Amino acid sequence: MPLITITFLSYLFGSLFLLLLTVTAALLLKRQLISVTLFIGVTLSLIWCLSLAYDANSPSLTIHQLLLLETLRNTGWIIGMLQQMVHRNGKSRFKPLRFIQLLVLLIAAGLTIYLPHQVTTKTGAYEILIWSGLVFSIAGIIVAEQLYRNSPHNRINKTISLGVIAILLYDLYLYSYAQLFGQLETELWQARGAINGICAGLLTFALTRPGIQSGNQQSRVTISRPVAFYTTSITTAGFFLALMAAGGYYIKLYGGNWGTVVQVTLIFSSLVCIATVFFSRSIRSNLAVYINKHFFVHKYDYRSQWLNLIHQLTDSSNNEDPHQTAIKAMVSIIECHGGILWMDNQFGSYTPIGFYKVEFPALSAEEPSDSPFCQVLREQEWVFSPSSQTNNELSNYNELLPSWTKEVKNLSLIVPLMVDSRLIGFMLLTKQTPSEPLSWEDLDLLKTVGREVASYLSRNEAAELLAQSKQFDTYNKLSAFVMHDLKNLIAQQALVVENASKHKENPAFIDDMIRTIDNSVQRMSNLLKKLQQTQPSSAHPLNIENVVVNAVKKCQDRIPPPSLRILSDSLKVVADEDNLEMIVTHIIKNAQEATPAEGYVDITIRQERQHAVIEVEDNGCGMDSEFIKNRLFRPFDTTKSGKGMGIGVYQTREFIRNLGGDVIVKSEPLVGTTFSVYLPIDFSHTEKAN
Repeated sequence: MPLITITFLSYLFGSLFLLLLTVTAALLLKRQLISVTLFIGVTLSLIWCLSLAYDANSPSLTIHQLLLLETLRNTGWIIGMLQQMVHRNGKSRFKPLRFIQLLVLLIAAGLTIYLPHQVTTKTGAYEILIWSGLVFSIAGIIVAEQLYRNSPHNRINKTISLGVIAILLYDLYLYSYAQLFGQLETELWQARGAINGICAGLLTFALTRPGIQSGNQQSRVTISRPVAFYTTSITTAGFFLALMAAGGYYIKLYGGNWGTVVQVTLIFSSLVCIATVFFSRSIRSNLAVYINKHFFVHKYDYRSQWLNLIHQLTDSSNNEDPHQTAIKAMVSIIECHGGILWMDNQFGSYTPIGFYKVEFPALSAEEPSDSPFCQVLREQEWVFSPSSQTNNELSNYNELLPSWTKEVKNLSLIVPLMVDSRLIGFMLLTKQTPSEPLSWEDLDLLKTVGREVASYLSRNEAAELLAQSKQFDTYNKLSAFVMHDLKNLIAQQALVVENASKHKENPAFIDDMIRTIDNSVQRMSNLLKKLQQTQPSSAHPLNIENVVVNAVKKCQDRIPPPSLRILSDSLKVVADEDNLEMIVTHIIKNAQEATPAEGYVDITIRQERQHAVIEVEDNGCGMDSEFIKNRLFRPFDTTKSGKGMGIGVYQTREFIRNLGGDVIVKSEPLVGTTFSVYLPIDFSHTEKAN
């Protein structure tokens, strides 16, 4: 059969199926399922194929005219697919596509209008035809891929993109071959019409299938993972062989005497590489995992798995032991029957501390933290599968399993519990029936859940230690407060003992000594009762003037002696008299200690709105604002170099605040300090202030 007849029949065949595709596109356009621009692109492809069929029967097309046909056809496909991305998807998301469409039109106009006038030789026009075919093919494939990616549920768009990719891939091969060898291959050009017809026929069949035009649906057709794996492997290998063969052919064609040697070397190297891929178990396994990770829907819904795990670990209604909660969460997520939790006992070994639906006779078993078994768990975060067969990779370290694992019935998995790089424990999981071999997804899920459970257990352990620390801290503070009160009582009695040798013959001193000792005994008794919580607070209405007067009397023997001014009398407050007196005395003594002998300490009682105010003012060393803000009221922080415990001011403020008042401190270094104690007035017992 003459070549002209073959070319004519090929493009006529393509024209018939492109006509069917055009009719189908018109029906889709009528139902507004495709854009007008895409319909124009399909129509331009029909005109292109009919023109080449006519030219094959009566040759008359010039290179420039052929360039015009090719450009119109390719431009129609590209702009049509770009517009199809916008169609029924909203224009705001695809605004940059307008600019791309304009750019494609400008390039097409340059190829069909400007360049033919600039390139007058047949050779130049031929090179432009080949290069434009390459560029448009690549651009069209990229646009078709984007149409596919941006139409996850639109079966029409996905079908069109796949059909156009098939057509343009052949064009890419055709023009690449022409660029490599400097001319269009006749047989490839003849087959092009038939290839376009086959693609158009398949595309027409796909677009007219029942249900594809009914809306956004997902395809029901899938392929198995093994088929996809081997298909991908074979395709990759075939592409690699073809590439090496093409490179070898090129070298042989232009490489002189060394061409054959290099060609044979390259082809042999490619065969060795492919054989390595297919005969190496580890390489095939890694490749299978890579394909499963990146080309398939995951086995687990990780969002629901994660939410389920967090819910089980943080369920506030669950009052179980944290160890039991951790085992149940792991068992539920991994779908096992029961489990045993082993934790680090902080003495160089791991011991079982939690059980769920598992009988373990060796309750006293221990596993040294430096054993090979624990080292593999820690260093490789290895998931042991004791039930795995010996030819399975998961059985690689099963010879390191301790002897006590044989006493666990139906033991299926041993999952490490890691916090950063530290192994805080591990969990044994049991299953009643044999399960399928673990995949990479199962191992990833096990390790992830193991780390989250380990973090949960670690947080609970830290919370328990913190609670214990707070209890000890409370105990230490209470002890410090008791010691502070006792120190004041001892100082009071020590003063009596010190003066006894001088005034023991004075009856007035003896009476005062008895009252002082009696007061000390009462205060110590009250302190013990408060510690034992055997009686409520002894707060009652009292005259604040009497409290301050007694506190001033106790400090008269110190230098500088305090002075008292009463601006408002008969002010009643509700408080414990002994505690309030001790608080005021402490403030006055602190002022005296901070003031030189020639200075002053003034105490003032006044009323300010709803509060009775006790002011203790001195002209001592003073304090800066940073010290008042950060250190003054901090417990156990003192500047007295071993003479105090640093809780007096803290205790003062806490006591006053418990009465509903507050302590305000104003101070300036080298000028002095004013302590203002505000107490709410008990107006039900207070006479009208003067």
